[in-house]
Amino acid sequence: MGANLVIVESPAKAKTINKFLGDDYTVKASFGHVRDLPADKLSIDVKGSFEPRYIVPADKEKVIRELSAAAAKADTVWLASDEDREGEAIAWHLADTLKLDPASTRRIVFHEITKNAILNAVKNPRDIDMNLVKAQQARRVLDRLVGYELSPVLWKKIKGGLSAGRVQSVAVRLIVDREREINAFKAQGFYRIDADFITPEGALVKATLDHKFATEAEARAFLEKCNGASFTISSVEKKETFRSPAAPFTTSLLQQEAGRKLGFSVSQTMSTAQRLYEAGLITYMRTDSTNLSALAIAASKDVICNNFGEEYSRPRNYKTKAKGAQEAHEAIRPTYINNPEINGTATEKRLYELIWKRTVASQMADARIERTTVSISSDRFPEKFTAQSDKILFDGFLKLYFESTDDEETAAETPVIPHLSRGTALSASEMTATESFTQCPPRYSEPTLVKKLEELGIGRPSTYAPTIKTIMDRGYVMKGDKPAEEREIRLLKLRGGVITPAIRKEKTGGEKKKLFPENIGIAVTDYLTESFPDIVDYGFTARVEEDFDRIAGGKKVWNKVITDFYSAFHKSVEESLVEKARKTERIIGTDPATGKPVIARIARYGAIVQLGGNDDADRRFASLPDGMLIESITLEEALRLLQLPRCPGKYQGNDMTVAIGKLGPYVKYIDPKAGKARFVSIPKSLSPYTITESEAVGLILADEQKSASRGPIAEFKEQDIQILSGKYGPYIKHAGSNYKIPRGTDPASIDLEKALEIIGKGRRKA
Repeated sequence: MGANLVIVESPAKAKTINKFLGDDYTVKASFGHVRDLPADKLSIDVKGSFEPRYIVPADKEKVIRELSAAAAKADTVWLASDEDREGEAIAWHLADTLKLDPASTRRIVFHEITKNAILNAVKNPRDIDMNLVKAQQARRVLDRLVGYELSPVLWKKIKGGLSAGRVQSVAVRLIVDREREINAFKAQGFYRIDADFITPEGALVKATLDHKFATEAEARAFLEKCNGASFTISSVEKKETFRSPAAPFTTSLLQQEAGRKLGFSVSQTMSTAQRLYEAGLITYMRTDSTNLSALAIAASKDVICNNFGEEYSRPRNYKTKAKGAQEAHEAIRPTYINNPEINGTATEKRLYELIWKRTVASQMADARIERTTVSISSDRFPEKFTAQSDKILFDGFLKLYFESTDDEETAAETPVIPHLSRGTALSASEMTATESFTQCPPRYSEPTLVKKLEELGIGRPSTYAPTIKTIMDRGYVMKGDKPAEEREIRLLKLRGGVITPAIRKEKTGGEKKKLFPENIGIAVTDYLTESFPDIVDYGFTARVEEDFDRIAGGKKVWNKVITDFYSAFHKSVEESLVEKARKTERIIGTDPATGKPVIARIARYGAIVQLGGNDDADRRFASLPDGMLIESITLEEALRLLQLPRCPGKYQGNDMTVAIGKLGPYVKYIDPKAGKARFVSIPKSLSPYTITESEAVGLILADEQKSASRGPIAEFKEQDIQILSGKYGPYIKHAGSNYKIPRGTDPASIDLEKALEIIGKGRRKA
């Protein structure tokens, strides 16, 4: 044991830091927090000063024993957890739990894991910042109070197993509100006029009218005016503009851009960035600052001058716009900017390249662009056609990187306008009036939700990824795709003096990787909005974040902030518990065949439609599939769902049942050999509502034939081990349990020794 013990959060971080310190230092990991509030108790003194009662979880007891033994042998203990509030709290919990002597305990922080940064931190230790600890504690206590007290209310009012959270509930509300905007949106049609003009030299100029028409008749009347009209260039404007590079990455900007450019989820971005940071490849990945150090700016200049030339270099720093941003921190950047590439997984390489390009581009010169705007007038009407194009005079930072946008539609490149002069006559070769429609607001994706939360001042860099993961894990929100719908677009073409109508088909409304609210998420949002408006109020939630920032700055007392919140909140909880249970249901209409009401509601296991009233002994039920909402399902859709389950016929004397489950439509039948029910999926080529007896039997026979052909790949009877080929790939079966075969392993090559090794590692199949 060296004379110094350094404690960090993760083994990966410990391994990297260990390379920079001498033999006098031993580096160990705490594996994150070593203390927390117990899962089964409130453990907060709500009648006093709101002091939390922490425990060491069972899975951390061994870690504490090992760290305690190591600390007892060390002359100095260095607490080197991350530099944010969560890291400061981990350092404090370690010092308190291990009962470290303040005289021999040092707190060190760094925003990159490099030799210089680590050695500099050791030279400049500080005390634990208790203001940061109290800010983290205030967040933890407030979130526990909200979750612990609201959950029983939701169980009583809506259904069991639900929970609420201060940030997560606001995030769900944003998604619910957007869905309702979309459902209420009515597309308005209009007509846009595009024209192809020809110059005297025969060059083509494409232009668009600066006016839109509400109806086809208006568009046709305008085209009639254009027939035989003369057209002249009324103005040509050339303007040089500058485009500046985007700032280096903050946490939220990285999450947004990685989602747009790389298709990464927020969680994937953060876990990948965490690995890059712990390997010493990038600076700390939780930051709301766009600052770069003088060293990073100088290194970027060298890279730019050496690779692109001095004219491409323009050193600059950026002012952070985020509320409560800590300017002393740095943006996310490579630790060694002269390394454009790294060794690592494909995911790590892609994210590192994005960070490297963004950092270097931020220090490059502006792009210079010449924008040409041409106005074309006619002698018959006041409206003008406009043509516009951009010409890059100097590419600057665009040589390396350009920022994506949230708009999924890729803008077409503007055609280059030929040299034109004012007063030049043009001839119109073709004009087209195209029917267009106003666009409804887009659903949130993970990146755009992060952007919105940041704009509202809700949450902080460390909260976005876990918030989105939580609302999806709890079934309040789902990430999915919406297929595009085909619609007809009407066109009018004026060519050769003749106006010809035409129809074109286009795909519209398709969305990918968007966040859709689930019925239970809508029900919880509506209840919280009605009974606990502060919890889902955007302004209130942002003000709470500001309170945490003031606590961190020593300007507010943490338990006073909790007291001010809790008194009114707890009173609302008590009042809600004595109210009657809330009915989350909607009467859709009446079944024309039976005259019974058709109801959509939340039931114990999710959203359902019901035929018949709640006191009807013969009422029937059907589950709502993913994406179908209680508030928008139609009577026709509900009656169609209520056709299931249905019996299409018999298989070997027993009734078959067709229904839709979590994994899609299926046929349920009785296996005559085993005497028990089995299931076979219905492919997309067949409908569960119309599948016939012969089609269902065909699916069963095909599945049984496939199962029979599988058979054991290998068998070791003396050890009760079989290697089988299952529906989802090969696996090992032993003593009634199934075990995954590691990826890349040929199942045919597995002998008894290898099989026992896999079983010993316990990679059980779910």
